[in-house]
Amino acid sequence: MSQPLALLSVTDKTGIVAFARGLAELGFGLVSTGGTARTLRDAGLPTTDVADLTGLPEMLDGRVKTLHPKVHGGLLGDVRSEDHRRQMAEAGIRPISVAAINLYRFEETVTRPHEPDEAIESIDIGGPAMIRAAAKNHANVAVVVDPQDYDAVLEAIRENRLSGLRRRLAAKAFRHTAYYDSLVARYLSAGDPGFPETLTLGMRLARTLRYGENPHQAAALYWDPLGFPGVAQARQVWGSELSYNNLLDADAAWELATDLPKGAVAIIKHGNPCGAAIGSDPGEAYRLARASDPVSAFGGIAAFHGMADASLAEAMCEKGNFLEVVVAESFTEAALDVFRSRSGWGQNVRLLEAPVPSDTPELRVRAIRGGWLAQDTDEEPPSEWRAVTARQPSADQLDALRLMWTVVRHVKSNAIVVGTSTRLLGVGTGQMNRVQSVRLALEQAGEAARGAVLASDAFFPFPDSIETAAQAGIAAIVQPGGSKKDQDVIAAADRLGLAMVFTGARHFRH
Repeated sequence: MSQPLALLSVTDKTGIVAFARGLAELGFGLVSTGGTARTLRDAGLPTTDVADLTGLPEMLDGRVKTLHPKVHGGLLGDVRSEDHRRQMAEAGIRPISVAAINLYRFEETVTRPHEPDEAIESIDIGGPAMIRAAAKNHANVAVVVDPQDYDAVLEAIRENRLSGLRRRLAAKAFRHTAYYDSLVARYLSAGDPGFPETLTLGMRLARTLRYGENPHQAAALYWDPLGFPGVAQARQVWGSELSYNNLLDADAAWELATDLPKGAVAIIKHGNPCGAAIGSDPGEAYRLARASDPVSAFGGIAAFHGMADASLAEAMCEKGNFLEVVVAESFTEAALDVFRSRSGWGQNVRLLEAPVPSDTPELRVRAIRGGWLAQDTDEEPPSEWRAVTARQPSADQLDALRLMWTVVRHVKSNAIVVGTSTRLLGVGTGQMNRVQSVRLALEQAGEAARGAVLASDAFFPFPDSIETAAQAGIAAIVQPGGSKKDQDVIAAADRLGLAMVFTGARHFRH
């Protein structure tokens, strides 16, 4: 029986010498390319260059070196077939039993400053072709794309149970090339208008989670190397393990906080804002935000747009308060000391340092059974606000309307928020009719609603909500407009002495 061959061609050299040495000790002949061959020879391992196997040197600046029948025939030949064995023998092709291959660093290139030609030269052709060939022929070839698998492959060869491992390695190999190709496709498609005819999403596993929304659901976090950074890329600087729900709410809190001015605090509970405020210092901002709904804020997720300092930490650690997660751009050492020093509470709270999200629209996808929905992110479109009532909003009311208009975009529809130019007072969320959302927001705001403003994520179909708001003392309203009953709604506002502004943009959130 001829000596079995192992083909080794890796960009990531981690563990390759030990793997090659193990293969050589098991009787494998080693075939390798360029840099990998040099690494193995430097370690004292006898290695055949691919050029010697094929009889042709590398050419076209290394673009062509493994695209040859003696490589691909060796990877694709099914040695269980008498006809394949005959054809291989006639062509002088030796079967390859193990292929350890990983790819040019395309992801690393395109996620740092680079020239377009660098990206193109980082697209691997021979590597994916060999991986796919070996994976297709996994009945005969063990294809290894991850250095973490080297020891398992050596152990399986020693124990003569490689056949049980090859299929799993092949599946991993196809995931590897699919992920790689998805990055290339997305990179080359950047800036193309519309939706592509096929949707490719290359995501890398960041971590598995304790469970999903409920304990019986498995869950994991994946991150997108080509996406805009956000909570998925946050660095945890303190606290216990994050859960699926922690991450969902942390993302919602961070998206709202960073939509608000620097120094703002947002508090989220079950995906909806229960507090938002701007203060003279971070501590005051948090106390004002918590005052919006102290009951809901307990056990919530808070985000601060800026660097969290000791005043913020002290406010968050006050008696009777508890937060699951705090997100900020960064934490001062003094702030970290406060959180760490609070026995019990400080041990559990998760502290995340997150990059500020971009306001450039990007594709968001959402699973439904049997498919995916895709849309751009809900950024505020260019529009001109228009006061439609006889009474015009004052400067302070206009500031309040703008703040509440930002907040209402982050509330589940039907969404109503009540507040001032510095803080959220009440939220009505997720109701099947808008007037009920109005009642809930006003009930939460209580007497503080007198003189405050109200924002609605979509138009008012009838005047009843305007009448309810006026009875509670609301002074000004912002809404998209666009209802067939707009004139009736405006007439009600004029009759009741309210100022009303139309934005021309709706912000449903489901």
